[in-house]
Amino acid sequence: MNNPVSFKMPSFSPAWFYLAPTLLFISLLVVVPLVTGISYAFYSFDLLAGTKEFAGLDQFKKLLSEDTVFVQSLVNMLFWTSASLFFQFSLGLGLALLLNNGFRGIKIIQPILFIPWAVPSFLIGLMWIWMFNPVTGPLPYIFEAIGLMETPENILSDPDHAMWGPIVANVWFGIPFFTIMLLAALRSIPTDIYEAANMDGVSDFQAFRYVTVPLIAPTILITLLIRAIWIANFAEIIIVMTNGGPANSTQILSTYIYDTAYQKMDFGYASVISIALLFLLMVYGFAVGRIRNKMPTYV
Repeated sequence: MNNPVSFKMPSFSPAWFYLAPTLLFISLLVVVPLVTGISYAFYSFDLLAGTKEFAGLDQFKKLLSEDTVFVQSLVNMLFWTSASLFFQFSLGLGLALLLNNGFRGIKIIQPILFIPWAVPSFLIGLMWIWMFNPVTGPLPYIFEAIGLMETPENILSDPDHAMWGPIVANVWFGIPFFTIMLLAALRSIPTDIYEAANMDGVSDFQAFRYVTVPLIAPTILITLLIRAIWIANFAEIIIVMTNGGPANSTQILSTYIYDTAYQKMDFGYASVISIALLFLLMVYGFAVGRIRNKMPTYV
């Protein structure tokens, strides 16, 4: 009599059962939309006619060889991101150092410094439009008083200086992020290190350079990575203040994607631009990761 064939159920690690809900959540809300969005780049859409035609790599060729607005938007995005990041980080670090040292009235001032982070970006854009208005806003008259302008003018209508309007608004909005993150890193440094450095005759600047900066370097890199990606994708302030104008002088890739998708209703070409932006941000993230891996082990 032949023995019946026995099937052995594959054994799964219990960890997979705990990870399954998270993996399913990521697949449904991240992977599926991402793959769908990338697939749009290979099709030409005509939403008014309700047609969808396979375009292959034609739209990628157009992006790389014909689209001058894309090149201008890329240059503007690099300037917008680097300038915003520089001033946000510098001012945020200065405020973090000031708050970490402590002073009288800090419990009142500290919450006030974090107010910009709680204001919706749409309202921020409207507020700074008013600030730059030469009729009702104070900034043009301040610029005239200090010699930056001959007469009060709205820089948002000047192609040579319009980008500085959204940058100023974005810096005001983003300073609290760096202040919170860097202040937490500063307060995690043991005071014994500074006491030992003080006993060795180390000056305050030397302590900041050789003790503080190396110990908060990982936090600095992470905040720069997160915030740079955030700023590059941050289109709300520019859309509200200038809508990419005048003459595309404030157009960045994220606003160009918005205009292409929702103004021109060309979701296929908008997906091509989105893929280009995704690639650039991945390269930036990889570069920052390489720098972090090469840091000294004591960091």
